[in-house]
Amino acid sequence: MSDDATTEIVPGWETVIGLEVHAELATATKLFSDAPNRFGGEPNTNVDPVSLGLPGSLPVLNEQAVELAIRVGLSLHCRVQRSVFARKNYFYPDMPKDFQISQYDLPINEEGWMELADGRRVGIERAHLEEDTGKSTHVGGGGRIHEAGHSLVDYNRAGVPLIEIVGAPDLRCAEDARAYVSELRSILVAIGASDGKMEEGSMRVDCNVSVRPVGDAELGTRCEIKNINSLRSLGRAIVYESRRQVDLITAGERVEQQTRHWNEDEGRTHKLRSKEEAYDYRYFPEPDLVPVDPSEEWIESVRAALPVLPRERRHRLAEAAGVDTATASLTVERGMDDLAVDAIGAGADPTRVLVHVENNLADGAGALTAASFAALVAMEVGGDLTATQAKTVLATLVAGGGDPAAVAADLGFEAMDDAALESVVDDLIAAHPEDWAAFTSGDDKERKKKSGFFVGKVMKATSGQADGRAVNEILARRAGA
Repeated sequence: MSDDATTEIVPGWETVIGLEVHAELATATKLFSDAPNRFGGEPNTNVDPVSLGLPGSLPVLNEQAVELAIRVGLSLHCRVQRSVFARKNYFYPDMPKDFQISQYDLPINEEGWMELADGRRVGIERAHLEEDTGKSTHVGGGGRIHEAGHSLVDYNRAGVPLIEIVGAPDLRCAEDARAYVSELRSILVAIGASDGKMEEGSMRVDCNVSVRPVGDAELGTRCEIKNINSLRSLGRAIVYESRRQVDLITAGERVEQQTRHWNEDEGRTHKLRSKEEAYDYRYFPEPDLVPVDPSEEWIESVRAALPVLPRERRHRLAEAAGVDTATASLTVERGMDDLAVDAIGAGADPTRVLVHVENNLADGAGALTAASFAALVAMEVGGDLTATQAKTVLATLVAGGGDPAAVAADLGFEAMDDAALESVVDDLIAAHPEDWAAFTSGDDKERKKKSGFFVGKVMKATSGQADGRAVNEILARRAGA
């Protein structure tokens, strides 16, 4: 996705990444039955004849799951269409009926895109519905099936509705992949489709990785790394797998198409099996379910009910603050973009608003209102409060609200007289001649270091009443800069 050479995991080689994200949908019941859809619980208690695959049980489609899938498709700019469920046949103990009901050649959502925080777009090939599998636990031997003494299966998760979102192979580095998953998770949470809790397994990532020499157009042989459940693991797995494949190719060996497992403790991938192709699953239309054909009226009613999504929120804040969308992203992630936009609209300096949100409001805005935020920033920019004093007043406003001018007066904050401040700076220059000489004659790095030294001394001498920017201006004038 990026042509920047710094994204090369191995110099001279390009990594091509495509992600398949599985997100459990936030329904009350499972996809094809009324068994509860909830995390936790004693093993094999959130089950019924359908999720256990008992003879004679038949699936009944969950309408809420279809609506959530439509929400996902619209949020990812996909074409929402008539879809058909299919049987995906495989023989693992986590699916008691020996097949999974999924969508194959006719998914409910196709051909969309998603915008990352920095404005770049990633293609979405499809986002289809399917049921989740149960969970196998291999006891002994480090938790690997071939080493275990015995295995246990919990079917609580079997039949839980999933949306599988298949991204195009547009990503080129681990950082892009993490940004993609983070943005996708924020969308799913915003629209109420999923809680996005990777640590609970309600959102899992399969990562397809291949490598090719920089400049080549032909894709290399890919390997799929299954069920990655954290952004940290995703990045580490991509870096390891890219280097593994380059090492094979440069040693004259061939990359085999495989499904691989990421071992977090070892920091490496391991082969699970040779990669299956579609024909291995013997897909055929599910005979017990009719096609899903949502009406245009239903689709449009779902579209009308969508909230403002992270992408639109970033663009709104970026326009209001005069910054790019990447700069606006942290404020949006913290859910404080409404506060920031309203404060800027009330006349607050955009730069100081974003600085306070990013540095001083990490724990939330509390009782802070847009009007008091704007008034505080005006006092700071106008020189009535130093940056340090503004931070203290802001903390008080967050804790209990109020008028920033009254809070500042209660705290005894007054702007320091210019002449008094210059006198303090001159006294400190005289008291530290070696540091002053380093400031006036040093390079940019040394000058910055000594600037911090003098500002710190002034702040201590004035009990925090001095304005750091004013101190730096005085230092620059004294040095003749």
